[in-house]
Amino acid sequence: MSKFQEGDFYLSPEGFRIFTAQYLKKRGYYCKSGCKHCPYGYDKKTDKIKNKK
Repeated sequence: MSKFQEGDFYLSPEGFRIFTAQYLKKRGYYCKSGCKHCPYGYDKKTDKIKNKK
């Protein structure tokens, strides 16, 4: 059984798995990787967390 549920990720045109905010929230922590859909507001350029509304 897969640990992923529908809506947890999608594949980019290049074939990369892109995690959605849905999955990243379930995971429960930020990783400082600059994820495209980071629900925690992490900005890789500034290395800071912005308040996301």
